[in-house]
Amino acid sequence: MPARRRRSTALAAAVATATALGATALTGAPAASAAESPLTGYELTWGIKDSYRSYVTGMAKGTFTPTGGAVQADGNGAFTFTEGTGSYDSTGHTVSLGFRGSLRIVSEAHRFDLTLSDIRFDSGDAEITADVTRDGTTTDDVPLAKVTVTRGMKDMATELTKEAGEVLGSASYEGAAGDPLTVLQTTKPSPTPDPEPTDEPTGEPTAQPTGRPTADPTGKSSEKPTGQPTGKPTDQPAGKPTTPGEPAAPATRGQIADGTLGWGVKDSFRAYVMGPVAKGRVTVSAGAKQAAGNGAFTFPDASGTYDTEAGSLTAAFKGAVNFKGHESDGTHGLDLTLTDLRATLKGGSGTLTADVTSLGTTSQDVVLAELKAKSPRLTAKSDVITVNGIAATLTKAGATAFGDFYTAGTALDPVGLSVALKDGAALPGGSGSGGGTAGSGTAGSGSGSAGGPGPSGSTTGGAGATGDLTGGL
Repeated sequence: MPARRRRSTALAAAVATATALGATALTGAPAASAAESPLTGYELTWGIKDSYRSYVTGMAKGTFTPTGGAVQADGNGAFTFTEGTGSYDSTGHTVSLGFRGSLRIVSEAHRFDLTLSDIRFDSGDAEITADVTRDGTTTDDVPLAKVTVTRGMKDMATELTKEAGEVLGSASYEGAAGDPLTVLQTTKPSPTPDPEPTDEPTGEPTAQPTGRPTADPTGKSSEKPTGQPTGKPTDQPAGKPTTPGEPAAPATRGQIADGTLGWGVKDSFRAYVMGPVAKGRVTVSAGAKQAAGNGAFTFPDASGTYDTEAGSLTAAFKGAVNFKGHESDGTHGLDLTLTDLRATLKGGSGTLTADVTSLGTTSQDVVLAELKAKSPRLTAKSDVITVNGIAATLTKAGATAFGDFYTAGTALDPVGLSVALKDGAALPGGSGSGGGTAGSGTAGSGSGSAGGPGPSGSTTGGAGATGDLTGGL
């Protein structure tokens, strides 16, 4: 890892704008420029990644231990690092802050022990860094995430780095969305007679450096577009906008003639099974298929009933998928099979159930997920009802079925289904909700760096054509 220039946490006092901002003087650094003002009393809250926390306390049976002023929210929540100090550059409108507290992450079961300390946020560099200690060796200023900086510095989007993947033990974390980041001032400065520094820019757009993220610790500037997409275009079916004047299909009810269900369970779970810890495999059978690159699954041959007038549908699908890993002396610590998947929808809400066999014990009709479609309506076109992008949320029974690998309420992969209302109706061909053409077979264990919690980023054998896996645990 290339060396990174360390920044001092402390800054000198005595600049004209420091008094105006009410910032407390600090010592131990070269004098600040006229454009810099010391800042104190800040907190940084970041959870790294919610699914990583679930992995550590679940499958890895590990612990998070914050010390030195750092705290963790209840329910295995996000971490807060306190007593942030640094500077505000009124010319570039950037902040640089360092925070107290450290976080130790330990799992004896999966043999990792690491500590994050000296957490830093720099809006000019748009990143979070930390000192990382492993095996008695500390690496300074490791970049953990890129940050989409906003002026309010609240709930800023983060993207995990390659270095974060190395720290967290899985290459799949590189490029994955991390938890949102919030930086706020908890200790307000004392009021002053002149709240506005005379050398502050007037806030005109031309005063902003082009192409550079900005932040304003005072929160007085109005929010401006960051250039980031504000919606979620990937959730929308491509090229098929709703036509306002399009007539609705006649209300019908009856038996489903055929259909498919596309679902990946959870991308990070597939990746974990194939990764360097579980060293497992994913096998589809009984007509189910898996998309290349350890992708999502397609379950065929739907049967059931529909009622477009009531907006209800109940469909059962054939096919099975088995997850197997943690082999020792011919036995597996993880051996999970899902069969007889069933989806119900009524008014846009419903459930996804399956028969679950874990380590040889079968539980029937386990409600794995609560479903929420984008629309309460079911519309048939060319005798086919298609519903894509159905949000799936893990239930308590589902969490138990997965050995508490994830907690109840965790977002699973979205569900997509298409059902034919008549024999011969053409179903959308060959792809599951996770995208990519599905294929049958077995995905073998992946290769990657030893140790750590997650997938390696490559798969071999059967349907597991080599491909980059993202999303983390």
